[in-house]
Amino acid sequence: MSVKDSLFGEIKTVESHIDPDKGDATAKLLEDQNATYVFEDLNGGRAAGNIFSTREKIAKALNIPKEDIVTHLLDAVNSPKGCETVDNPAFKECTVPTDLMKLPIPKYFPGDGGRYVTSGVIVTDYGGKKNVSFHRMMIMDDRHIAVRLVPRHLFTIFNMAKEKGEELKISICIGSQAEVLLAAATSMDFGADELEVASAMCIKGHGSPLKVGKCDNGILVPADTDYVLEGRITLKETKEGPFVDITGTYDFERQQPVIEIDKIWTCKDPVFHLLLPGGYEHFMLMGLPREPMILKTVRQAVPRVKNVRLTEGGCCWLNGVVSIKKNKEGDGVNAILAAFTGHPSMKSVIIVDDDVDIFNDREVEWAVATRMQADRIIKIPGAAGSSLDPSSHGKTTWKVGYDATIPMDADRSLFEKIKL
Repeated sequence: MSVKDSLFGEIKTVESHIDPDKGDATAKLLEDQNATYVFEDLNGGRAAGNIFSTREKIAKALNIPKEDIVTHLLDAVNSPKGCETVDNPAFKECTVPTDLMKLPIPKYFPGDGGRYVTSGVIVTDYGGKKNVSFHRMMIMDDRHIAVRLVPRHLFTIFNMAKEKGEELKISICIGSQAEVLLAAATSMDFGADELEVASAMCIKGHGSPLKVGKCDNGILVPADTDYVLEGRITLKETKEGPFVDITGTYDFERQQPVIEIDKIWTCKDPVFHLLLPGGYEHFMLMGLPREPMILKTVRQAVPRVKNVRLTEGGCCWLNGVVSIKKNKEGDGVNAILAAFTGHPSMKSVIIVDDDVDIFNDREVEWAVATRMQADRIIKIPGAAGSSLDPSSHGKTTWKVGYDATIPMDADRSLFEKIKL
């Protein structure tokens, strides 16, 4: 399933030429982030953005109900399935000149360090360790990219190669299906195969495994990807950034590794996926995949967990809501502590009863307003948090949890909404 097969909901087409360096694509995407925008001429190529900007569109792509997304992903993490290797993958239908400056890659905001690939997932396989993960990538020239490597799995694998004086072979996939994107953004054990997690979701949602094909460098990647860039993370470094991250604020400039591109593959009539930095789709594809880990850790503390949500107001990163059914007093507090363990970047979480719709902000605020007092607020000072939170100044953070559940010894009829 390529980008063309993932255009759900309202689709708005932009026929006019879009200059990649003037922010015109960003302006259009910001007009209506719930709608999918298709650009017919962005730097001479086709592109689309806001593709997975709502839970409804993601659920449609996965072929499941919206409320089941978190458990769907967690089940796949717990029970990965093998992929189907094909001899003639769609991404190998065409090759294009190895010139990144001619691709439909925009500069999103005036203060950005350059044009950015924002939806690209990097696939590697080195020393028996596989990894598929999102990374922002700043275009330097026709063949070179500055890549932001957060100290996680790809960073570790790259350093394994670097210690041996070797470059790391990679393939960059742009225009992958929803299952691949969600798996790539999910926290799992080092060396776990994210493509097998994506395959498990494909089997459950669509009845068939994820199809993969082999690049010339030997790396297996999703077969239906629109663009595949084969290359190497070299031993060179350069300045990367500034860049607008998930909070809508600028992340600072750093020294980062340089990727050199050797070959560019595409399917027929490819569509380049534009992921608007700090936009709704960024929230969905970076934040939503963290929810299964919160669900997993809270379940270990409180058996009956109905659902988990990182809220859009908190950039789907810093603030969360969890609905539970309590067995005993104190379950709300235990759920707070467990939720922070599941997503260490979160700084605020609200625990509500299972009769509250956590996807409705008014209902969540109603629960806080009518079911708790300030003495049930848990404050945790000096905790490690998110480097993307500008209020932390890059240091530790205060975390706060709200136990907005009905006390076990209370008369529940006093706290429940009247129904006809």
